[in-house]
Amino acid sequence: MVQLFWKNATSKVVGEAHGITREDLAGIDPLIRQCHAKVRSQIAAGLLGYAALPGNTEYRAQVQALVSRYKPNTTDMLVLGIGGSALGSIALQTALNPSTYNLLTDRKRGGPRLFVLDNVDPAVIAETLKVVSRRAKSLLVNVISKGGETAETAAQFMIVRELLRKKLGADFARRIVATTDQRQGTLYEVAQADGYACLPVPDDVGGRFSVLSSVGLFSAAMCGIDIDAILAGAASMAERCTEVAWQSNPATMLAVVKYLAFVAKGKTMHVMMPYSNRLYMLADWYRQLWAESLGKRLTRDGHEVCTGPTPIKALGTTDQHSQVQLYREGPNDKLTVFIEVKKHPQEVRIPAAFAEQPGLAYLGGQKLSKLLNAEKVATEFAMAVSQRPTVTLKFDAITPGSVGEFIFLYEYVTSLMGEMLNINAYDQPAVELGKLATFALMGREGYGDMAQKIKPFTRASKRHLV
Repeated sequence: MVQLFWKNATSKVVGEAHGITREDLAGIDPLIRQCHAKVRSQIAAGLLGYAALPGNTEYRAQVQALVSRYKPNTTDMLVLGIGGSALGSIALQTALNPSTYNLLTDRKRGGPRLFVLDNVDPAVIAETLKVVSRRAKSLLVNVISKGGETAETAAQFMIVRELLRKKLGADFARRIVATTDQRQGTLYEVAQADGYACLPVPDDVGGRFSVLSSVGLFSAAMCGIDIDAILAGAASMAERCTEVAWQSNPATMLAVVKYLAFVAKGKTMHVMMPYSNRLYMLADWYRQLWAESLGKRLTRDGHEVCTGPTPIKALGTTDQHSQVQLYREGPNDKLTVFIEVKKHPQEVRIPAAFAEQPGLAYLGGQKLSKLLNAEKVATEFAMAVSQRPTVTLKFDAITPGSVGEFIFLYEYVTSLMGEMLNINAYDQPAVELGKLATFALMGREGYGDMAQKIKPFTRASKRHLV
């Protein structure tokens, strides 16, 4: 189970200027009740597609059918995507399989090696393709794009498709699965023409909310992760999120803490700091969810607000030595969410050595998990002394169920925050201009006028050269 602890974000711990007071909680009561009721009604009306994913048996069945078809003959799996089409897959793999997964033998892994290309860095692309092309006959490519025209994923796909075509000839299409719109779009048309197996990108689920659909579940299941347990954990959290008494509901309580920290206490930076390397990429997934959903210029009624807390990721204990100096003595503009794990997937004990050295002897015989969690509590204490508010999400263990709980919790909190800020948490209008400008710069037909507008920004000027 994932539990929320928020005492260290209260005024009793960090003072009234930076912590939540009883008066703050009393004042927020009408708003959170109204927003929670609205989100629940939207879910009941079928308006929030992500909320139905934990119980969607059709997507699960489609995924499992393709896993049964491909897993026995696949040694390497290559996922092509960007943003929500990739971050969820990376987060699930990192959290639920060993860090050495790709280094294990085919027999010990029990699934294919997984490579996720979520950028167009030519060095990374070339290096990855050099590795996977050695076993092209047993390589499975999963290209993920709702429409198929996102430039990064399109470029990746065109390169990989050509590689397979050269290596496998007419059989190349058998080694491609397209996760895309099921009725229209460029990738859908290509998939139909070439004859790829397909999985759906849900019509009513945005990319950053899609990890519990076939977008994230297919690669997880191929790599031996229990997707039924992920969905069961998400369903369990969904049930907890229906609790009307909002101070007993992890989603509403976390939303209240985050909202008050942002609006009333000036905490414009929201740090997520897992004390587990396995959970670090969940913080990456959170950054997109938080930034793309809540960073908005306009309210729903058209007022300019330019709102949104900035998500930051950090890793305990690594970033105690690179970031906490700033967090404690720099601007007091941050709310930190620690993620703590009670029972880690593996344990290591420190040898009882150097008994004659007081600076080392105390560590002898201790477990690394105890040291890691002691570092977390120590940082929590140090932040409190500096009047820096923090909360903790505690995992009993890192399991498919707890990861599913975490994912649904943050999706629901995002919906609540959107209502409380009076913005649309499900669109991303500011992303589109960059996409269109990329089309223009790459010479796509019909974007000549935009290319002319961009020229002044790319033309060098002597007065600005250094």
